Amino acid sequence: MSQWLDQVQQRDALVATRDRSPIALDTEFIRERSYYPRLALVQWCRADGDAFLIDPVALPDAGALRTVLQGDSLKIMHSPSEDVQAFQRGWNLVVRPVFDTQLAAALAGFGPGRSYQSLVEDMLGTHLDKGETRSDWLQRPLTDAQRRYAADDVLYLHELHARLDQRLCELGRREWLSEDCDRLVETASNDAPDPNPHLGSRAAQHMNPTSQALLRRLLLWRETTARQLDRPRSWILDNELVVELASRPLTRIAFHALLDRHPRAPRRNREELWQTVSTPLSEEDRLMPLATAPDPSLRAPLKAMQAVVAEHASTLHIPEGLLCAKRHLETLLQTRQWPHAIDGWRRGILENDLLTRLP
Repeated sequence: MSQWLDQVQQRDALVATRDRSPIALDTEFIRERSYYPRLALVQWCRADGDAFLIDPVALPDAGALRTVLQGDSLKIMHSPSEDVQAFQRGWNLVVRPVFDTQLAAALAGFGPGRSYQSLVEDMLGTHLDKGETRSDWLQRPLTDAQRRYAADDVLYLHELHARLDQRLCELGRREWLSEDCDRLVETASNDAPDPNPHLGSRAAQHMNPTSQALLRRLLLWRETTARQLDRPRSWILDNELVVELASRPLTRIAFHALLDRHPRAPRRNREELWQTVSTPLSEEDRLMPLATAPDPSLRAPLKAMQAVVAEHASTLHIPEGLLCAKRHLETLLQTRQWPHAIDGWRRGILENDLLTRLP
């Protein structure tokens, strides 16, 4: 059973009666039609098994919960990146410290990307219903089925935490998880836009510097507009049209003709978009980093580095991608600088073997 909280007095009483033991925590949010997640429900479960469903529609401010959610008590969550963002947007706070049961399971040797339902079934022998996954969580009142589903999302986190934490302790990997969870929260709560989004586009690798500058400018414009209007990026400008607009110089007539032909072209902001495309390049545009195609001469050392990662991952019984993603190896090869993303415990395992493979 769970208790519904939609009054300030109920919310504050929850804080007044809690101790410093870990909290099982989850959220439901809606993001299909917006840039930012809309916090729709907060699920909270104490170590004694009492679950509470907190209504952020009725309680748009965290109030007394703020101190707890940002305090020293451990928050047990499953794959919490988007939940961290939902809390930041909905209640203007960053939840920490976090114990991510999905990440803990991967570090403990239970495989990558495990869902909450699969962990509960495999580790605890309980089958959970997935029927309300795509519910409208902003509707009020929630149905009994929605409430049961939401409560289930936190009811088993304490037991998962106990088992996974014990396993990590046996393996000597508690600090690994703590380090990764801190990085996860830092990354998820960083709302600053990427200043060079074109570097993540494969299309940019085959563009000349002028087209790359236009691509970067368009992506930055899309990001700013999506945030201002709180709409998904693709609703502002989809990736195919971004690349087409950046690929060649356009007259105003050709620009409008291209947009008229494109089924998902924006109907509004056309003049603003035209100014973005047609304004001459600035000094900043000319000094920006350029995306480059992979260097064929680096294929052999990249494969050697991937083999190193695979060998260590196999020995540790953890996923290769969790230990070190291919993109971090490519960064190391291209820049000869150790990537921040594989600092900490990963560096201690990989550094010597990877650096000896640098050409």
